[in-house]
Amino acid sequence: MTETTSGNVEKDIIQILANVTGRNAEEFRPEAKFYDDLGVDSIKAIEIIVALEKQYKIRIRDEQIPKMSIVGQVVDIVKKALDKKQNEQK
Repeated sequence: MTETTSGNVEKDIIQILANVTGRNAEEFRPEAKFYDDLGVDSIKAIEIIVALEKQYKIRIRDEQIPKMSIVGQVVDIVKKALDKKQNEQK
């Protein structure tokens, strides 16, 4: 992955979420809840995690998964993982 701005990463993540769930990207506001607002079930949640890990070549730790119930939380976790990955490559 090349260097991207924070806003681009957020847009890319939202597009991945939309692709996996089959919903419109506009529905993925930072405060939107996966289960309550977007109807994401546990299978879709796993598909989302796998898609994010593949796209960004990161690892989302098991203990982070319960913290990924709101779109903004997912964006934050992925950004932190990307920062960590970038720092390890220096």
